[in-house]
Amino acid sequence: MSTAFPVARTPLSPRIRVASRRRSSRFIAAILVTLTWFWHSSAAAQSDITARAASQIIDGCVAHAKGKGQSHAIAVYDRGGQPVALLRMDGNPPGVTDFAMQKAAAVAHWQFSTADMQAAAKETPGFGAAPKVVTVPGGVPVYASDGKLFVGAVGVSGEAPGDDAACAEAGVKAAGFSVKRKTAG
Repeated sequence: MSTAFPVARTPLSPRIRVASRRRSSRFIAAILVTLTWFWHSSAAAQSDITARAASQIIDGCVAHAKGKGQSHAIAVYDRGGQPVALLRMDGNPPGVTDFAMQKAAAVAHWQFSTADMQAAAKETPGFGAAPKVVTVPGGVPVYASDGKLFVGAVGVSGEAPGDDAACAEAGVKAAGFSVKRKTAG
């Protein structure tokens, strides 16, 4: 036989109540920090270029290229340096596609155009040998339409470097984005 002992219910002492409130406050603070982190993470994910936007950039590049009687390979990367969309227009060998991808990856890594990398390599000893530097125009950054948020990169290859850069810029602008960073003020 077991004997049950009655449990006395006494009010919590003031010290226990304060400790319990502190634990509750820490728990609530931890939840708020976690929710804030998730909100920022989802906002960051939304700040990457979407597949739809990448397709619009490619469509703009293709329209520009066809208007000039040119053929390019076009690579669109997100801001983390991952490919989102790729098109090799008719008549280009695979090496042209690889070069477009290298240009886009370089811009995603450094967040400025490959034409600017070319200038920086001339002015800054060693920069040309840094990782993911491409010193041939044709890679451009993609900023949100207001120019404040970097969302991705476009690399274009297949024609003269100036034509590649013009094609990339035309595609970015046709999709409603900016190729220039705008600073506050």
